[in-house]
Amino acid sequence: MTVLTCSAVLFDCDGVLVDSARIIDESWTRWALEVGVEPAAVLRALHGRRSQDTVALFVEDLVERAEALALIDAIELEDAAGTGAIPGARELLASIPEDRWAVFTSGSVPLATARLTAAGIQIPKVFITGDRVTHGKPHPEGYLAAARGLGFAPGECVVVEDAAPGIRAGREAGVRYVVGVGSHGFGDEVPDAVVADLSEMSWNGAGLSVAVGN
Repeated sequence: MTVLTCSAVLFDCDGVLVDSARIIDESWTRWALEVGVEPAAVLRALHGRRSQDTVALFVEDLVERAEALALIDAIELEDAAGTGAIPGARELLASIPEDRWAVFTSGSVPLATARLTAAGIQIPKVFITGDRVTHGKPHPEGYLAAARGLGFAPGECVVVEDAAPGIRAGREAGVRYVVGVGSHGFGDEVPDAVVADLSEMSWNGAGLSVAVGN
């Protein structure tokens, strides 16, 4: 094991704590077909972004954009019940003191709450969502807010992410380390460590232990 020394851990939600990839793809494909947009283009663009930022890429008219955003919000909430936990997520979170971890997700409060609940994961005390920030990822605002909410400087924190915009947000926030989760790639962003899932990490009191070779 190698140790990433830190005082707190800041987690993304989708793809990191909850296994929602299939549900997200199905929800956004359904949305794209209903609004007349090419589904493949939408699926390429959405990861790591807030819903409102993704919708804005494809719907220009402001009135239609608001309707399109309401539609995807409704679809995703309807589909959230099928969300499961990423392997190791519940165990890792249970081992970290409640005042040492937070979540920053591009999802809204209702959606993120629904997915975490469906996956059997507790709602954190510090819970920063896309509808609670002015700027979504890759802007660092959310991770800065999460660190501040826990009472730590960003340089005392580790960010755990699965997408390039989130990794960049963590870097720009000035966190000590960024861990990448999954195998779909991170674009031009290079995490300090990569794990298949959270079963390859543990909390040791001084930070995160990560399986050697990741």
